[in-house]
Amino acid sequence: MQANNVIIDGLQYINWDKKTFEKTRDSGINAVHVTIAYWENFSEVIDNINQWNQYFRKFNDIIMHARTAEDILEAKRQNKLGIIFGFQNCSPIEDNIANIEILHRLGVRIMQLSYNNQSLLATGCYENKDSGITRFGRQAIKEMNRVGMVIDMSHSAEQSTLEAIELSERPIAITHANPIFFHNALRNKSDTVIKALGESGGILGFSMYPFHLKNGSNCTLDQFCQMIAKTVDMMSIDQVAIGSDLCENWDYSKLEWMRSGRWTFSADYGEGSATNKAWPKQPHWFTGAEDIMNIADGLRKVGFEEEEVNKIMGGNWLNFFDSSFGPMS
Repeated sequence: MQANNVIIDGLQYINWDKKTFEKTRDSGINAVHVTIAYWENFSEVIDNINQWNQYFRKFNDIIMHARTAEDILEAKRQNKLGIIFGFQNCSPIEDNIANIEILHRLGVRIMQLSYNNQSLLATGCYENKDSGITRFGRQAIKEMNRVGMVIDMSHSAEQSTLEAIELSERPIAITHANPIFFHNALRNKSDTVIKALGESGGILGFSMYPFHLKNGSNCTLDQFCQMIAKTVDMMSIDQVAIGSDLCENWDYSKLEWMRSGRWTFSADYGEGSATNKAWPKQPHWFTGAEDIMNIADGLRKVGFEEEEVNKIMGGNWLNFFDSSFGPMS
């Protein structure tokens, strides 16, 4: 699928309202993969989908549900923001593999196999021991492949990620993470994972979340774009994209809930300082969706051609979604 100047953000977690919908659309972004579940169970995520259906009705002049790559192009034609549903955890499927198809029919297109912790499917990146993909996980991967739900290993541990790449019959995604060579964070990915992802045809979305960046909030745009250039050398210009991991319009209690869920009674501060009780400050060149075009400018300055910039900013996601969101032929 070919489309010039399509801008897609591979992951955001926003407390959405009319103002944020308009700001994101007006930034030039044509589609966003939005998080609609972290720790929710099946019935709770149905409530979240119902809330989104209300958004689609109330703000139908601003947003539309994007279930296919063609929907993203249609959103661009109508000057709307395409919304792609995704889970940052597998909790919504509970222990019932049939829920994968049900949720796909409701529009969910991307699911992480684990979120930091051990899940029923895979090990998260915060666990001390990585047991890899579970028996249930192997079956879930097959079912996700069959229906057209993308496997996302952004918060998963190394062995689990490598096994998911090997087991999946379709290329997987890491929607929002950076290479460890850039910054050694628990969530960032090793050279081994980056190369395996590239060899399998998978895709990596680069994150602007400060804990994933060299020098954190003080990371420069040049450093970020140089990191992208080095990763392209390890993978391919056709397999890299943007997944900003932008979080906006939340108070601190939401951040603590994201990190701690319902599995602990005490706060788990995760990446960064154990005393950090605030959202990290974004780098000055990406304070929100309104700054997305700064990334394109930075890519040009480090030597990317215009066609390559278009691929990184959205064209690669569009092609990946085109081949991933439908059932296996």
